[in-house]
Amino acid sequence: MRTKTLLASGAIAIALAAALAGCSSAPTASTKPAAATSSVKLTGTFAGLNGKKAAGNVTITGNTIKLTGFSSDQGPDLHLYLANGTSESEATAGVEIAAVAWDKSSQTFTIPSGVDASKYKDLVEHCDKALAVFGAAPLSK
Repeated sequence: MRTKTLLASGAIAIALAAALAGCSSAPTASTKPAAATSSVKLTGTFAGLNGKKAAGNVTITGNTIKLTGFSSDQGPDLHLYLANGTSESEATAGVEIAAVAWDKSSQTFTIPSGVDASKYKDLVEHCDKALAVFGAAPLSK
């Protein structure tokens, strides 16, 4: 009798293992991480504002902002902001990204965690010390 019980238990274990082996760990369309499928790509071209010079291109992919061919008038405290408009108040109401170098053509920045760049219309170059917008790049998909 004991042999039959062990054989039955072994058969159950084998059947359970076979059933579980059918569960693949490979992601399916419904189990892929959202970040892998929802990378936003935005682009724009800088133009100077308020009598200041700014030029260059911006590409935003996922949480990375890349500036290429960037140049600007020199400022004492230049920062980038994701904003919905280019006025002083709209820029500072946006999300500050980081300090930007006026004389460095290629620069890369990381968007803060939880910030969705697709919710913003502009990448604004702002002088925090002088409270002045130097330039902006309207963003488009």
